[in-house]
Amino acid sequence: MAKKKPAKKAPAKKAPRKKITSLAKGKSKKAVAKRSASSKGKKSTAKSKKSEEKEKNVKKANAIENSQKKKPAAKKRVKVATSAETNGLLDSIVEGMQEKKAKNITVLDLHNIENRIADFFVICDADSGTHVDAIAGSVEEEVMKRTGEKAYHSEGHQNSEWILIDYVNIVVHVFLRETREYYNVEGLWGDAEIRTIN
Repeated sequence: MAKKKPAKKAPAKKAPRKKITSLAKGKSKKAVAKRSASSKGKKSTAKSKKSEEKEKNVKKANAIENSQKKKPAAKKRVKVATSAETNGLLDSIVEGMQEKKAKNITVLDLHNIENRIADFFVICDADSGTHVDAIAGSVEEEVMKRTGEKAYHSEGHQNSEWILIDYVNIVVHVFLRETREYYNVEGLWGDAEIRTIN
């Protein structure tokens, strides 16, 4: 008798794989919602902490700024002086210029000009930058010695072509000759009374 071949078994069908979800793990929908809400809450609290920190920093900066002494407003160019004091200052300036052999000393009286920035301009010129420096130094020294006044402002010492010394009521201009011709300050203030010293 012939042996029967065992019947082939049909391959077993694999059951479809189920996705494992939090529900399958035994967690409820409420737990999932809580977890997502708490992660959103963490993000929002992190943002709010950052904004609170930023506000604190701004408040600190404002407190520091307000606690520091505020700089006073720029002083106005106002100087009350009698005509005798002004004339004494004018004489000292001219004396300082003559001491160092300044050339073409000119005094411009600006009293009759409506929008003037000073009462007088005193202008002179020199042959070289060294000479310009020497004249400006002599003017400041002579004024300090005779009147005790210090210049309100002084500039132009770097290039020594035009040094301006501001005594508020009187402004001194010490020029290199070519620079004086180029800027022609006397021509700009043509309405002033011009007096030549030498």
